[in-house]
Amino acid sequence: MVLSNFRQDPDEGRGLEMSLSPLHEGESLFRLLIENVSDIVTVVDAEGILHYESPSVERLLGYKPEELTGKNVFEYIHPDDAQHVLAVFTQGEAHSRTASRSKVLAPIEFRFKHRNGTWRFLEAVSNNLLHDPNVKGIVVNCRDITERKLNEEMIRYMAYYDTLTHLPNRPLFNDRLTLALAQAHRNQQMLAVMLLDLDQFKTINDTLGHDVGDHLLKGVAERLVNCLREGDTVARLGGDEFMLLLPGITQVEDVHRIAQKILNALKLAFHFDGHELHITASIGISLYPSDSKDAETLIKKADTALHRAKAQGRNNYQFNTQTMNAKALERLMLESSLRRALERGELIVYYQPQIDVRTGKVIGMEALARFQSPQLGEISPTKFIPLAEEIGLIVPLDEGILRAACAQNKAWQNAGFPPLRMAVNMSTRHFRDKGFVDTVMRILEETGLHPNDLELELTESIVMENTETTISMLRQLKQAGIHLSIDDFGTGYSSLSYLKRFPLDALKIDQSFVRDISTDPDAAAITTAIIAMAHGLKLKVIAEGVETREQLIFLRRHYCDGMQGYLFGKPMPADVFTQLFQKKPHLIHRGR
Repeated sequence: MVLSNFRQDPDEGRGLEMSLSPLHEGESLFRLLIENVSDIVTVVDAEGILHYESPSVERLLGYKPEELTGKNVFEYIHPDDAQHVLAVFTQGEAHSRTASRSKVLAPIEFRFKHRNGTWRFLEAVSNNLLHDPNVKGIVVNCRDITERKLNEEMIRYMAYYDTLTHLPNRPLFNDRLTLALAQAHRNQQMLAVMLLDLDQFKTINDTLGHDVGDHLLKGVAERLVNCLREGDTVARLGGDEFMLLLPGITQVEDVHRIAQKILNALKLAFHFDGHELHITASIGISLYPSDSKDAETLIKKADTALHRAKAQGRNNYQFNTQTMNAKALERLMLESSLRRALERGELIVYYQPQIDVRTGKVIGMEALARFQSPQLGEISPTKFIPLAEEIGLIVPLDEGILRAACAQNKAWQNAGFPPLRMAVNMSTRHFRDKGFVDTVMRILEETGLHPNDLELELTESIVMENTETTISMLRQLKQAGIHLSIDDFGTGYSSLSYLKRFPLDALKIDQSFVRDISTDPDAAAITTAIIAMAHGLKLKVIAEGVETREQLIFLRRHYCDGMQGYLFGKPMPADVFTQLFQKKPHLIHRGR
């Protein structure tokens, strides 16, 4: 190798003033140039083994040349860049087998590990001298371009991100909106655009100064990001304006929830340098495809909705269409009423009787939540229960219904009623709570109800999540004497191999199957199969939604254990249930 055979002049200080032969003089001059060039000159073979490194490698990368000699260059090249560098070297090796002259290979950029562990960007031009008997390698001239790359990255960042909040800016938001619209069109989904403006921000900025204002903007940006889902975008347009993109919307209620979540998050005080700052926001919302199908119009309509929000007194959100705003107002009123009802214990519990098919007697009842709002009237459980789950009130709602139901059952027993089992639905969120078992046991103790007189109804999705944990919790409840059943069986995704492991007492057949058992052969076959399977697992079966004598006869013929439905009684207040049971302890008779 020519470079490794260079000889340094033994007479230090005389340099090129020595009397040398033309050959030696050229070699010394070449060595002097190589060893003082600012770039790194290396020689590497086709396998990536380093054979020579110019002294400049120590100044630029921290290694003494002898530290790298004999090492594989790919030990120091960033893994993400290695394949590209290898492709260039492979190109050089292939060329050496077919050409007799050197070839300058394609220039490349890659990251090389500095001795201190950081990555430096290098730009390299390679000359293939594998065929040269004196070199037998690829001569690589490397230039450190780290500062240039960082500057380019900074310029690119400044072009697409806000330097104060580090959020995307308007151009990047527009790019993402355009892409999201194409995806929404392809997947037939909705998306929402929100334009948010801080209320009275100018007053804070002018009164306390721009430094405080900037810190407030950064705090707002952080809270906005925390309110969004993965895949959503929040951008700062400038000043105190932010824009949000919510792709993949499946229902408008998701937009309501996120908008309200943002308003609630911003209500909390911001603290900076001894100041306690309070800020609210106005939000305008437009929806794809109902409001528009192009980006520019969606933004304009969100802006129109924002002005309406400000006109409504600020600290609220408005949709572009009045219909959506009416729904938003209704939801806001419903949420407020529900919170107030829970705080004051105003939710009502209704009871629906459960009948033993063999004896016709009332053997229990299911507790069902009902909500009568002073402002909105009677609210369907299909509305207020999902809302309670969304806004984090389902656990106190569950506990309130469970406590009221257990207390009522104990009151009936104290009044001389025979023991009846009270069935209460439990939400997924409540069951996941670590203190769920303790809560149930505490309520039983407080109300004095025996555990054997309580049945907890769980959904299939509950028992299939975190199976080992679920089994442990169910065993604790079972050992305490509480009965356990799966509600709406057949509508979830229970695996029979897991079902047999759960310490259950009963399955409740969903009313969607019971409704059609006398007219639909498939519904009849599924119902029959569920009854047979349950009995094979030593479980009782209760059919929900029984409304006709034909359904009753079918279920009795196939040995269903229990039934409930409008044929025997609608859900009713406790006093009405008391009267019913006193007059008709047998709601059906064996001979009917």
